[in-house]
Amino acid sequence: MTSLFSNIKKMLKRPMSLVVFSSIISIGTLVAFNIPFFQYVIENSNESTIGIVWLIASLVIIMFAANFMMTYLTMFCLRILGRILLAILSIINATSLYFILTYNIIIDENVIRNVFNTRYSEASGFFSWSLWVFIFVFGVLPAIYCLIQPVKMGKAKKMGKLCGSSLGVILVFALLNYNQVLFVSQHDTELGALLQPWSYIVNTIRVISISQDKQAEEIKLPDGKITDNDKAVVVLVIGESARKANFQLYGYKRDTNPLLSKVKDLKVYETQSCATYTTAGTKAILEPKESGDLYEILPNYAFRTGVDVSWRTFNWGEPPVHIDEYLTQPELAKIYPNVDARYDELLFTGLRERIEKSPNNKVLIVLHTTTSHGPQYASKYPKEFEVYKPVAKNVEEGEKNVGMLVNAYDNTIRYTDYLLNGLINTLRSMTDRKTAMIFISDHGESLGEGKMFMHGLPKKLAPKEQYEIPFLVWTSEGYREYRNDLPAVLEQHYIFHSVLNLLSIQSPVYNKDFDIFKPAITSTDK
Repeated sequence: MTSLFSNIKKMLKRPMSLVVFSSIISIGTLVAFNIPFFQYVIENSNESTIGIVWLIASLVIIMFAANFMMTYLTMFCLRILGRILLAILSIINATSLYFILTYNIIIDENVIRNVFNTRYSEASGFFSWSLWVFIFVFGVLPAIYCLIQPVKMGKAKKMGKLCGSSLGVILVFALLNYNQVLFVSQHDTELGALLQPWSYIVNTIRVISISQDKQAEEIKLPDGKITDNDKAVVVLVIGESARKANFQLYGYKRDTNPLLSKVKDLKVYETQSCATYTTAGTKAILEPKESGDLYEILPNYAFRTGVDVSWRTFNWGEPPVHIDEYLTQPELAKIYPNVDARYDELLFTGLRERIEKSPNNKVLIVLHTTTSHGPQYASKYPKEFEVYKPVAKNVEEGEKNVGMLVNAYDNTIRYTDYLLNGLINTLRSMTDRKTAMIFISDHGESLGEGKMFMHGLPKKLAPKEQYEIPFLVWTSEGYREYRNDLPAVLEQHYIFHSVLNLLSIQSPVYNKDFDIFKPAITSTDK
């Protein structure tokens, strides 16, 4: 053993050419971090055995050449900074591979966007010894090698020849596989999202570019106006990762809605989310129509029109909210020090007093919850709501026993049931005004079906559990009449127009076709 370490130490002290170093890094990247990529190609290609062998061999050559060229250029041009960059990429490669293997995700644009929108409190739920060991073995050790291995850089002329040759090899083998264009185009999202390190490099650049484009001020909607003086309150509850499949109200075998199932005047709608991650799902709930642009969202528009708007959140990822009262968990904890600040009940505390002190006739309150967000479902509810036992502490533990994971998740739904029922009772008792409660989730959740967990897959690839969501509505008697000619399955954009109706806001942007109520207002668009 001593001689082995001695030989390794001598080898690391011996300078090697940049060609050899780049080849080692390229082969290591190819072998260690891209097995899921090749597995996907093999499982989804319609080629014969010989065709698959040729395709895999071609991809190996192309990827080796691309990684070789990237490593060579990085080291030659950036020197010490290049070493640091390669070390960082090694650690990110290992981290990405761990999440691909453990949670069956793909590193696409949506995942990168979610990473940028993740707080430490959420990310820490993924921390485990297996993660740290994996990153150390497959990330830190190769990173150390990149930092300490002596390398002879060579001449610029040689760099030009080698990188030019690498580019030539890539083009030749790409042309030789021209018949695979259809396969690549059909699976471009998955292939690009499994290819390390290019998946997160390209998608990070894409997300940053899109983010910069959206720094411009939101697109203002046409002015609206409130058409009556009736006192009305709408409480919109945006659920987090709540999936329809585990709601008793939608036929789930467990009594996860023991309270709401007894509310006779509660409306339950079949609904699909527009996306499978928080930022896009929340945006769809708050915007008037499907759009890649940033239009003025519901709370901003209602506030500008004269509605008293309050936003309370345990979450993040919503579009910019421009109102006077935006309260986060720490701020609410100071206002209500006697309430356990770990749970969503804090959002629902003091709503009666908040509504009654409003100087406006129209009040909109948005509660952005976190109740069913993984990976630590069991930490999202008080222990008295742990009806289903035993529970998995996190998704990683739940992979070994899916039943325990489902138990923890179902307890979050029972807690949601308790919170929503309490809210309805509060609103029902406020007989001096019209009141309404709307609950809709930003997206669904996978709990082990097809070995998938949590959420975030592109919708075209996602299982139904990630986009079939609950949409629940309660209104006080005589507030509005419900339509009976709605489509079988609704979408999240119904929220915007239904809330305009409830608040009697007349606007050119109002679309009666996306209103669950019979129109009590009309568009001002002539």
